Amino acid sequence: MGKAAPQPDLFADGAQPPPLPEGVAWYRGRLSKAEQIGLLDDAVAILQAAPLFRPRMRNGTPLINKMTNCGALGWYSDEKGYRYIAQHPETGAPWPPIPSRLSALCDAIMDELGIAGYAPDACLVNAYGAEGRLNLHQDHDEVDFRWPIVSVSLGADALFVLGGYSRKDKVLPIRLCSGDVVVLYGKGRTLFHGVKKVFPGTSPVSHPALNGLARINFTLRRAR
Repeated sequence: MGKAAPQPDLFADGAQPPPLPEGVAWYRGRLSKAEQIGLLDDAVAILQAAPLFRPRMRNGTPLINKMTNCGALGWYSDEKGYRYIAQHPETGAPWPPIPSRLSALCDAIMDELGIAGYAPDACLVNAYGAEGRLNLHQDHDEVDFRWPIVSVSLGADALFVLGGYSRKDKVLPIRLCSGDVVVLYGKGRTLFHGVKKVFPGTSPVSHPALNGLARINFTLRRAR
């Protein structure tokens, strides 16, 4: 996979963003345009095998974004709560495998971070429309928090917000672009984070089968 390259800063005055908290790695422009297009092809194949659906919260309210999964396990939510399941909730079919391109990207980044033995068994595929967002949350449905969360952005820019260990902590805004990768590991593994907004029309890549979707996000984790 390609090395990180400079990307436009979030701040209008060109100032560099504040230092990231311990346990957060931001690989800006990690993926080349060709690599991004390859991952969009993978996303289309995943959606064909495991169609998008909209999970529900405990109170029955649908979540904002549609999603699907790949890997041995897939994240799911309904009136019974948040959990990982082995089959698509609507088709009953097993989730498709994690694409080899994503696995290779994870392996390369883990080598750079000095993390051995990371073998993700779940990958969320979040599909953002023009009005998509993701409320501030912690990822805590996994068994062992020693394993990182790896997030890969494709499509339109998004305003990612990174908080602390409490929902009330101040958040750091980061403008993520297509081809960026963010890793939460070690002390950063349980930080609150979310997506405040998407910037339609900013994507450098597209795919006809994904018409109507502004942004695709792959989020890999070790669930069990």
